Amino acid sequence: MSVQQINSKNIWYPPGGILIWIIVFLELFTFGAALIAMAHYSNEEAELFHNSSLKLNTTFGMFNTLFLLTSGFFMAVSVKALKKGNKTRFKKLLLLTIFFGCLFLSLKSFEYAEKLNEGITVGYNTFFTFYWMLTLFHVIHVIVGLVILASVYFGIIKEKSNTSIEDVEASAAFWHMCDLIWMMLFPVIYLLF
Repeated sequence: MSVQQINSKNIWYPPGGILIWIIVFLELFTFGAALIAMAHYSNEEAELFHNSSLKLNTTFGMFNTLFLLTSGFFMAVSVKALKKGNKTRFKKLLLLTIFFGCLFLSLKSFEYAEKLNEGITVGYNTFFTFYWMLTLFHVIHVIVGLVILASVYFGIIKEKSNTSIEDVEASAAFWHMCDLIWMMLFPVIYLLF
């Protein structure tokens, strides 16, 4: 695979292409609007939101934050390695990116199982309706992101790869969006109320 230089100063051709950035901004807007709605409802039911947030495990949330930020770091470094032509290093770093993403999903699954065992479902109360909807929607994004990263990895390891640097940058932009969304969700859901 040859790594092509892209005109990064042109706003119409950001890393990964304009389409992925439109998707990123729409997703951030969607999650932002939901968090604003959650804040509105928390004003109406302040005690319920506070007592419900105490049922969350902030240690799990903090470890998941660490997992995603570490994964995002490895993603950024992997793209840099590929641009320098170091395909072997890129593949190793991309596997680390995927590994930490899988750690996030594993811990989140454990947290979900704990909540379900306590009888805390999507209909438990208003706080947990937001909790389940927002975090599950984020988990879906992480799963999609991991599938994209895996397809990039398997595309790169082919002898005659047609995976381009634009594909890698688009997958990186999507993955960083997952990090950013979690950085919006974690403080609001786990720490604010």
